[in-house]
Amino acid sequence: MSEEVEKINLDDYAATGEGATAISYTHKTRDTIAKLYHPGFEADCAKKDFLTSCTAFDLGIPTPKPIRLITDGERFGAEYELIRDKRSFSRIISQEPERLKELSLTFAEMAKKLHSTKADTTKLVSTKEKFRRFYLEKDVVPDFYKQKALAFIDTVPDTPTCLHGDLQISNVITDGKRTLWIDMGDFGYGDPGWDLGMLWSMTNRMDEQKADLVFHMNKEDLLAHWNIFFPAYMGTTDPQKLAEATKRVWPFAGVKIPYMFYIARNFRLPDEAFPYIAKLFG
Repeated sequence: MSEEVEKINLDDYAATGEGATAISYTHKTRDTIAKLYHPGFEADCAKKDFLTSCTAFDLGIPTPKPIRLITDGERFGAEYELIRDKRSFSRIISQEPERLKELSLTFAEMAKKLHSTKADTTKLVSTKEKFRRFYLEKDVVPDFYKQKALAFIDTVPDTPTCLHGDLQISNVITDGKRTLWIDMGDFGYGDPGWDLGMLWSMTNRMDEQKADLVFHMNKEDLLAHWNIFFPAYMGTTDPQKLAEATKRVWPFAGVKIPYMFYIARNFRLPDEAFPYIAKLFG
């Protein structure tokens, strides 16, 4: 897995998907998929995501093999192993809703295993420090919110625990033989609350339109997914323990929500939203 950037000929590929930050191209004869970031993304951004994916793969995290850094002459990205006939867990649930419980339980086991894997802190980013820098360097939240976020960040232990960075069921795929994590660009280390807080927010607070757009699911099924996942992840069905554990992840969501809007959509939340989401800090 070289750090050298290789130029590709897009005539050898077919465009097969577009996301908020990149377009995917499947090779016409090889089992590989190229992910090219939209114009404006620096080569260093593609390199960082690729090397992060390499570190995750080397740690034994089940994920498609990273192959090489690439450019089409204008955009930068990376090429990965193609998993043919794969579907994401969220796509399967949308097509086979009777499998919601099965896949939510599998997802819980995968998350527990991921969060019990020791990270290579010499090669991965501290999630805590990433958010601290974000709030110190970016002017995208009101001062009162920045102070609440930074105060909470200071309380979080920087544990050497692997974190996905975007822990949600669209980021697990299976071809029936292998089940793999994808979208590893935000893979890092720290308190599992960073993963769990955003998952809670996406499953408990997403409106119907976004639930369909992002997950191909309705919001009732997303909430049901959380209500199956979280007790299995925590290893308890005790309502008081689950309520306490849920309350613990709220501030992590409070830190991460403005970051996700800014990174994924280059969008600053309106000022009137902040007093509402500030309640997550207690």
